[in-house]
Amino acid sequence: MLKDCLIYSEKYCIVCIIERSGGTAYMANEVEKQLNDELLSLLKKERFVTVATIDHESNAPNVNAISWIYAPNSETIRFSIDSRSRTIQDIRVCNKITVNVIGNGSIYAISGEATILQDTMKDIPLKLSLVEIHISEVRDVMFYGSKISVDPQYEKTYDAAAAEKLDSQVLKALKED
Repeated sequence: MLKDCLIYSEKYCIVCIIERSGGTAYMANEVEKQLNDELLSLLKKERFVTVATIDHESNAPNVNAISWIYAPNSETIRFSIDSRSRTIQDIRVCNKITVNVIGNGSIYAISGEATILQDTMKDIPLKLSLVEIHISEVRDVMFYGSKISVDPQYEKTYDAAAAEKLDSQVLKALKED
């Protein structure tokens, strides 16, 4: 039997309690303050993720899918997105942000505070902003008793050579200090 329960502590988040005959089993997800080595490795290259902000007009969640993302270290994530996007408008009003990453058989919610480092990135043919996130917590948010068996895949639907060139330019810019 699953009980409704959510208990937070400094290091652990008890996500559910299952009663079993003879006792209670606790399933805890560790809450980290930075990326572990596996997540850091996943975020060293282009990857499908979702970015959630607080909508600046409705105060409801605003979620976007992006792929231009890079983690220069375990405490920081950088991403690029259209300068005119709602995500950029949201960050200007409230800098709280969560990036959801699917990988290593699970789903991770990486939360922190976002800073717009560049309104318009230099030497990029599109109007893209460069955003940096200072990570405050990393949670494994996969539901109990399951795992992701196949990572999401996507393909670019425009000119392959142009896509490769643009991806290379953006990822190079994300890696620069």
